[in-house]
Amino acid sequence: MDSKKHLAGHLRNFIFGVEDSLVSTVGLVSGIAVAGVSKSEILLTGAILIFVEAFSMGIGSFLSERSAEEFINDEKVSLGYLMENGAIMFLSYFISGFIPLFPYLILKTETALFLSVGLSLLSLFVLGVVSAKLFGINILKSGARMLFIGGIAIAIGVTVGKIFG
Repeated sequence: MDSKKHLAGHLRNFIFGVEDSLVSTVGLVSGIAVAGVSKSEILLTGAILIFVEAFSMGIGSFLSERSAEEFINDEKVSLGYLMENGAIMFLSYFISGFIPLFPYLILKTETALFLSVGLSLLSLFVLGVVSAKLFGINILKSGARMLFIGGIAIAIGVTVGKIFG
């Protein structure tokens, strides 16, 4: 596998892991926060999501990359490459998930909700900008796209939390 394709696989897994973690976690914790559950339930639910989804995403990356590469190349793919991608996905999801969850550790729920949303949206915008720089595409457009996606997830989480809360 050439080095550009190898690097692209790593970047794809990193960006996907960070984006999915931020969007999923902030959507979930925002939704349950507005539903009125306790701070400890928000932290427990958020932590469970991060641990389970980080593992699931890492394994999913490993399995999907293996299937896709074997289909494209009609041969076995390096186990090391697959494990690297899985680890990148796992770690990027795991670490990023604590960005929206962290405010709930140190602040009251109402204040934490706003900081969690703000930090997550800022992180998504920065991720969009950094990925745009790496790929040579429009920085503001990429940052805004990530920000918009995060905003939709938060709106969905808050709406569901209000409806069922």
